[in-house]
Amino acid sequence: MQSLQDRDAFYINGFVAALLLVVISIILLILIVTPSPLTILLAPLAIIALTGFTVVSPNEAKVLTFFGKYIGTIKENGFLWTVPFSAATAIPLKILNFNTEKLKVNDFCGNPIEVGAVVVWRISDAAQACFNVDDYKAFIFNQSESVVRTIVARHPYDSSDKPSLRGNAEEITKELAAELHQKLSLAGISVEEVKLSHLAYAPEIASSMLKRQQAVAVMEARKYLVENATVIVEGIISNFAKNGVTNITDDKKADIMSRIMVTLISDKEVNPVIGVG
Repeated sequence: MQSLQDRDAFYINGFVAALLLVVISIILLILIVTPSPLTILLAPLAIIALTGFTVVSPNEAKVLTFFGKYIGTIKENGFLWTVPFSAATAIPLKILNFNTEKLKVNDFCGNPIEVGAVVVWRISDAAQACFNVDDYKAFIFNQSESVVRTIVARHPYDSSDKPSLRGNAEEITKELAAELHQKLSLAGISVEEVKLSHLAYAPEIASSMLKRQQAVAVMEARKYLVENATVIVEGIISNFAKNGVTNITDDKKADIMSRIMVTLISDKEVNPVIGVG
C-alpha cells in the first residue's frame, strides 16, 4: 500500500487570481476586435483558469488530486486559486468526539460487564485520512470498539490488589488513549482523550455482584471497628492503671473488650453493663 502524508499544495490568493483573470478578459475583448493568434491562445486559458478557484473554511483542509495523482494539501483558509482541473476533497481538522455503543465484555475475571467510552479526536494528517483508509469515520468507530474490548479484558472490574476498571479509571483511560492513538495514527488521526462513559456489571449478574460488594463493605467496616475497639480497650485499661485500679484480671479485660465490641459492632442500640470489680 502506498502511504501518503500531507505536503503543501500550490495556491495563490483567489482575489489576486480573479483580478488577473479580469485583466486577461479585457485583453481578450480588445483582441476580438482585431483578431490574432493570441486570441485563440488566451481564450481557452481563461476558461481553464476558472476551474482553479476554491474556498477553504477555517479548521478545514482541502486534499487536491490532479487526474488521480495527489498533488498536495491546502490548510490556509479563504478564497484561493490552485491548479486548474484539480479535485478538492474537504477534510475537517476540528476536534470531534463520539460515543461508542454499550459493549458487553468479559473482564479479566470472566465477569460480563457493560462498558462504553467517549473518544475525543481530530485529524492531524488530511492526506492519510483521505487515502490510507476507505472511510476514516468508520475506521475510528471499529478500532475504538476493538481497543475498548481489548483493554477491558485485561483488567478486573473491581480489585483491591491490582488496577481495576472501577478503582483506577484514570490509568485505564490513559491506557485506552495510548493504544487507540497507535491504532489510528495510520489514518492520520490523533486521539486527544478517551473517557469511560458507562461501566456496570451486566444485568444477569448485577444483583449478585451488588450483594458481594455490600458484604465486602460490611466486612471492611467490621474490621475497622474491631481494630479501633482494641485501641479503646487498651486506653481504658491504661487509664485504670493510671488511677490505681490494679485488680483487673485477664478475664475481666476480655469481658470489657467483649462488651465494647458489642456496643460498637451491633446493628441495634445496646446497653451493656461493664463491670470492673
